[in-house]
Amino acid sequence: MEIKFTHGLVDKYAKDLMFELTEEENQNVLDEFEVIKENMDSIAGMKNISDVEPMTHPLEYEDVVLRNDEVGEELSVEEVLSNAKDKTLEEIIVPKVVE
Repeated sequence: MEIKFTHGLVDKYAKDLMFELTEEENQNVLDEFEVIKENMDSIAGMKNISDVEPMTHPLEYEDVVLRNDEVGEELSVEEVLSNAKDKTLEEIIVPKVVE
């Protein structure tokens, strides 16, 4: 199922995220989505794409070594919540930003 991005759909998404776009900004978003769609269509049209090994970086560097994840100093729940403006039990209360 392909979604057709329109001015109305972009405005709806913006409203759901609680901000407004000018007509120019709306058109910029539509233009960017069109470029993304063209790139996705190009990738989808490639033969044997599922045989390509995923990459961690867009360029191949032989001398790049990723560090190992290491557990560092851990904070207690009390320490994490100590600077929270609004909290309840073990949760930080934040304003709703998405409908």
